[in-house]
Amino acid sequence: MDVRDGQWTMKGLGRNHPRRIRSPQALVRLINETGFLPLFSGDIPGFSVEEHVSAASWWTGDPQEDPWVWREILAENHEVAYGKFFRGKAGFISLKWLPVFSSVRRDGYDFQGRWEDGRATRREKAIMDVFIAEDEEGEPIFRNTPVLSSDLASRAGFGRGGEKNFSGILTGLQMQTFLVISGFRQKISRKGVPYGMPVATLLPPEALWGTEAVMPSDALPPMEAGMRILLHVRERFPGAGDEEIRKVLGPFPA
Repeated sequence: MDVRDGQWTMKGLGRNHPRRIRSPQALVRLINETGFLPLFSGDIPGFSVEEHVSAASWWTGDPQEDPWVWREILAENHEVAYGKFFRGKAGFISLKWLPVFSSVRRDGYDFQGRWEDGRATRREKAIMDVFIAEDEEGEPIFRNTPVLSSDLASRAGFGRGGEKNFSGILTGLQMQTFLVISGFRQKISRKGVPYGMPVATLLPPEALWGTEAVMPSDALPPMEAGMRILLHVRERFPGAGDEEIRKVLGPFPA
């Protein structure tokens, strides 16, 4: 997106452009081809969903046209991972590249190990405790019931009189790939009636695809995984320097 005369202006292709993405299925193919893709444009030209769809299609509510609706469809289909993975902004990671990102962002840790080594905060643990239990041997059990982000806040003790900065902590856990957006649902009133705009639901990626798909036993070391991501972006977008790549993706090992 660009700001022109104080107004947000969407980038994109003309409706008749032959390379315009025209369906959720075509978007999945693009994500799998690219490996990972922010939703909105940034410092690397061409490296976003926004720049591959029609600028006029956003927020129409038409599932045949609207990429904002497509993001809900893709999040719910679980063919790719969706969440705030790119400097706290939304985007997609293919399942092929998910373990590479997990290695970098988690620095080789699962959440329990991160907590035990003092690298996770108390507020992060309060959120993750909603999703992870332990078996008799202390191994993690990932609950597979999606939780509305609005319900997650209260269940984790955030809100009035409780913990603060829920939104920031939740975004951080997505950046670390400990949580992904698994779908969208409306809130339910006390009378059992859905209402309002759809709200994101969250799950650990392990609950959707299994631990081996997220942190495989032969995972790349974090430094090597980070270099693979950087080299991949350089190859696909030759004009992008490391500074621009880090501005879009976020920090990587030096």
